[in-house]
Amino acid sequence: MEPDFSALSPPLPAHWQDSLAAQSLPALQPLSPRAWIELDLDAGLRFNKSLLLINGDFLVWVNGTQCQTWPIQAGLDLSHSDHAGVGCLRLQQSDTLLALWHYTLAVNPQVLRLQAAFQNEQHASQMPVGFLSDDDLLDDKPPSTWTLFKLWRFAKPYKKELFFGLILTLASTGATLVPPYLTMPLMDNILIPYERGQPIDFDLARLYLGALLAAALLAWGLGWWRTYLLALVSERIGADLRNTTFEHLLKLSLEYFGGKRTGDLIARIGTETDRICVFLSLYLLDFITDLIMIIMTAAILASIDPLLALVTLAPLPFIAWMIHVVRDKLRYGFEKIDRIWGEVTNVLTDTIPGIRVVKAFAQEKRELKRFVDSNHHNLQINDRVNRVWSLFTPTVTLLTEVGLLVVWAFGIWQVANNNVSVGVLVAFLAYIGRFYIRLDTMSRIVSHTQKAAAGTKRIFDILDHVSSVPEPVNPAPLGPIQGKIDLRGVGFRYGNRAVTKGIDLHIAPGEMIGLVGHSGSGKSTLVNLICRFYDVSEGSITLDGRDVRSIGIADYRKCIGLVLQEPFLFFGTIADNIAYGKPDASREEIIEAARAAHAHEFILRLPLGYDSLVGERGQSLSGGERQRISIARALLINPSILILDEATSSVDTTTEKEIQRALDNLVKGRTTIAIAHRLSTLRKADRLVVLDKGEIVEIGSHDDLMEAQGAYYQLYQAQIRHATELVEGGAIGETLEKA
Repeated sequence: MEPDFSALSPPLPAHWQDSLAAQSLPALQPLSPRAWIELDLDAGLRFNKSLLLINGDFLVWVNGTQCQTWPIQAGLDLSHSDHAGVGCLRLQQSDTLLALWHYTLAVNPQVLRLQAAFQNEQHASQMPVGFLSDDDLLDDKPPSTWTLFKLWRFAKPYKKELFFGLILTLASTGATLVPPYLTMPLMDNILIPYERGQPIDFDLARLYLGALLAAALLAWGLGWWRTYLLALVSERIGADLRNTTFEHLLKLSLEYFGGKRTGDLIARIGTETDRICVFLSLYLLDFITDLIMIIMTAAILASIDPLLALVTLAPLPFIAWMIHVVRDKLRYGFEKIDRIWGEVTNVLTDTIPGIRVVKAFAQEKRELKRFVDSNHHNLQINDRVNRVWSLFTPTVTLLTEVGLLVVWAFGIWQVANNNVSVGVLVAFLAYIGRFYIRLDTMSRIVSHTQKAAAGTKRIFDILDHVSSVPEPVNPAPLGPIQGKIDLRGVGFRYGNRAVTKGIDLHIAPGEMIGLVGHSGSGKSTLVNLICRFYDVSEGSITLDGRDVRSIGIADYRKCIGLVLQEPFLFFGTIADNIAYGKPDASREEIIEAARAAHAHEFILRLPLGYDSLVGERGQSLSGGERQRISIARALLINPSILILDEATSSVDTTTEKEIQRALDNLVKGRTTIAIAHRLSTLRKADRLVVLDKGEIVEIGSHDDLMEAQGAYYQLYQAQIRHATELVEGGAIGETLEKA
């Protein structure tokens, strides 16, 4: 049965259909693509569209008039990877690289679908009918049930409680097995003799009934104690798992976050840990109880009548085989369900924070379509998993019913031949009822086990990731900071692209450096390297003569104040946002920082002053107000090094003057590195560093660089001409002042 890929890939756009129709290639006859992806980067990592599709049993790549095809056969491998926001798709035959394509992570879900379709095409002849196909495989290493054993590192602190819970489980399970055993003497010693005319021995009956009641009460008490204890432990394991995952996530470098979607990470820490916690507190406990019950029941049955026990256990191998087969199929499906659910969450995390942009451009229908498409994809994958599960569960129930019927038939034959008593048969039927109920329940736990395994794998994908900005083994003490920064032969690669190379720069303590250059020249990358958001690929950066990689990351960044172009404010009070870098700051320190940032006056005009709540991301404040709070936040920690990244580029002239006065207070006595597109804002800099294509092309003061009439002179003149053209075209006069 061929999988239906129509739900996975939308129809091919008309312009690509026309382009493919113009190609007279056998691989495109007839044109019926199973899956396709519109790649958005070329070999030089420039934005350029090309098409990669699977048509029949061929992989086809079209780039303008260029077209290449490869037959999909054994030994051909299509693999993907991503690095720092750029994806890479490789086509290999054994160790030979046949093709290499690049793409942005915006189209990563479509790449995964195409790779899944490719793998399905390779293995179509090997798929069993009625089960999940390999198109549901998204990872080279699908989650195994053994992945759950990784959780032991979180369970180890509670091993005493877990051991005691196991003892309670054994005791409570043993107590539940007592009542069926007592049915034998009740039948053989009381009821059957009464049927033969003997009087009932009420004392003996009361003894058996009292024992039944005591066993029931004991089983209830032990079961409650066990369930409560293990539920407490599982909740704590889940909490520790969330804490550890989030802590590790915060330690990872920006490079990791560049290749991840917010919604996917939220789903992992939230949904996956909840699923694992439910599995540990409910289904794992039930699984252990069922397993113990089956083993103990089998032992009791064998001790009563081995032949009847053998007949009773006959369906067990078939059920075990089905569980094994279905487990292997479900583990692919649940891994894909988790990833597709991440796509749904990604749409929400994109749209809700950007709701102003959505409404401003009237794109509500577009965002709704994105959500509906992702939700529909999620529905399709769930339907595939449910087809497997809906076949498996009734089959196990049927086998248990057939097994019970066989026991009845064989037991009646044994009674008829006086091989067993009626009491033994009744006890057997009571035990077999519990046995098959537990077996059926245990088989149903398979889906929850595979869901937990898939969730555990996605959690440990985070925990096993090593930060590209590691902590030093023996961090050097920071001590007093002078603020001298040296860059020697600094180079950095972002993916396969060299962003900076061979940068040598000396910044003296207290000096103000301005970084200028065209967009993409490497200014922000250089600042990120100095902040150690990334580590250099070549060369070194030193602070007061010490390599920054030898200093503890937190200690190093505490001496840096960062003011961004788009300041980020957290939901909370204004005072909390100012004190973010110094949570124990007094109200007097907060007010002093706000005064220096020229923010005190507008804060007092708010209804609750410093206790006024700002909306999410500070949306209740203007851009200039958010920027001044950001400056106050930097002032409060009293940094030795200051980084200004386009701090005044997105505000009006009046607000810019307010911010500039605040910045004048901020830069005093500090080593300052400033980025600005408006070159006039850097006139107070001691030196200007001009970057072009990741290299330093000029260094000097404004006057010296203007006199040299080099790269800086051309940038400055271009801004003057642009501002003049705007004024002549009727733009407001302040535009020229900004330039």
